Amino acid sequence: MPEILERRTIIHSTLHTSAPIQEPEMVEPRRLHTEEMVLNVGPQHPSTHGVLRLEVILDGELVVDVIPHIGYLHRCFEKHAEHMTYPQVIPYVDRMDYIAAMSGEHGYVTAVERMMNIEVPEKVEYIRVLFAELQRIASHSIAIGTYGLDAGAFTPFLYLFRDRETILEMFEKTCGARFLYNYMWIGGLSHDLHPDVLPMCREFVKQSRATHKEINNLLTFNHIFMERTAGIGVLDPQVAINGGASGPMLRACGVKWDVRKNDPYSIYDRFDFDVAVGSSEYATLGDSFNRHWVRMQEWEQSLNIIEQILEQYPINDTTDVQSAIPKRIKPDGEIYSRTETPRGELGFYIVGKGDVKPWRVKPRSPAFSNLSLLPLISRGYLIADLIVILGSIDIVLGEIDR
Repeated sequence: MPEILERRTIIHSTLHTSAPIQEPEMVEPRRLHTEEMVLNVGPQHPSTHGVLRLEVILDGELVVDVIPHIGYLHRCFEKHAEHMTYPQVIPYVDRMDYIAAMSGEHGYVTAVERMMNIEVPEKVEYIRVLFAELQRIASHSIAIGTYGLDAGAFTPFLYLFRDRETILEMFEKTCGARFLYNYMWIGGLSHDLHPDVLPMCREFVKQSRATHKEINNLLTFNHIFMERTAGIGVLDPQVAINGGASGPMLRACGVKWDVRKNDPYSIYDRFDFDVAVGSSEYATLGDSFNRHWVRMQEWEQSLNIIEQILEQYPINDTTDVQSAIPKRIKPDGEIYSRTETPRGELGFYIVGKGDVKPWRVKPRSPAFSNLSLLPLISRGYLIADLIVILGSIDIVLGEIDR
């Protein structure tokens, strides 16, 4: 302030004299002062991920911090569940993780069946696991395809949606729906397996294995894609465990944890498959590339499970798929049950008080815990890397917001 006043005085005095005007000398040279910028990414609907807003604090192009803002897709699932009967909750479960609705249904009906000690027919279990693994491939197809789009690769998206269409046709033939199914019921299924599904499945496995190789060539081991993802968004294994990460987010760190193996449910203990984990061969453990790589491996392992189901499926079993469905579903007690969905460990905490309506239904969303780690794995990277890191998490806001 004194320097400014001094300059003003000099200029004022020169205006009232006959001497030529001279520019006063600056006391200090000018300095460029910078400050952090807050950038709002969203709220928008980035493809299938859901409506999300990221409050990004930037220092130039470097990410200082990221604050995810959620709640734009809130549908009051838990409150709705208190006013519906147990079977009526299933369509609401479909609308949580709408990219993997079959997986959500499988988790919910398994929880209620455990509460009531319901024995599900073997045939029903085979169909459930078959559709759950087909749903896993369909979900990973969207995750991998849209991740390619996030990184600038368009062609793999078309290849993957071509194969996903075959899966949706199998679902449609069986239960009449392509997206939100209400197919797995407590104690059984809404429809028996359509006779065309098993032959379609055999052809699909062949086609999908070929597509898997094509995606590896086009995307996974593409030099540009690897440069964009390798060593970006690295998550420490211990931080992942403490943060409640699960699914590909956790296994990319090298942690071999899969509910299907570590806490088996349904008939998963009958199948031989490997738990896909990250590798340091191509990139850094826990980085964005390894999250993609785990999904690619899980796709292959799901095909292995489907092949085993096709070999073991009891074709001559004429059991009614609704034979074990109780007429009145009124459990008394509480339970926490977990299953492995494409995004990780989905849990249902259910409290029943002997009424036809649940007293409490609380889902444990894997995508919610995974998204909460975004700030930790984004700091210090470029704003362009932030988009790649977010895409590698594979979030669905319908499950996070509920």
